[in-house]
Amino acid sequence: QLPLVESGGDRVQFGGSLRLSCSVTGLTWDEYAIGWWRQAPGKKREGFLCIDVNRKSTFYIDSVKDRFITVRDDAKRTVYLQMNSLEPEDTGVYYCGARFLFCDPDGAYESDYHQWGQGTQVSVSS
Repeated sequence: QLPLVESGGDRVQFGGSLRLSCSVTGLTWDEYAIGWWRQAPGKKREGFLCIDVNRKSTFYIDSVKDRFITVRDDAKRTVYLQMNSLEPEDTGVYYCGARFLFCDPDGAYESDYHQWGQGTQVSVSS
């Protein structure tokens, strides 16, 4: 079993909402920050949001700042990504990744993430 497992992807219409989950089973929960990444068709995977072990969030893309929120649930060892006001540009495969303790304030770099989930598909129609 992968240490990280995403779920919650679906097909929604423009303006809709989704909540993705990242279940952390194979790592020490309080040692890892969790980053959210997405890969649109034909594009590179990009990191857009991270939450550290102190629940501090760091945004890397301006377009999601007012629409996406991420939280950690210690009891369930799960990180949630609440996505509101979804747009067709949000379409892609969404991944969660784990990096040690804190989020990099300077940017999201794939090489900093040690573990990844399998991804979940989000499709937003206009």
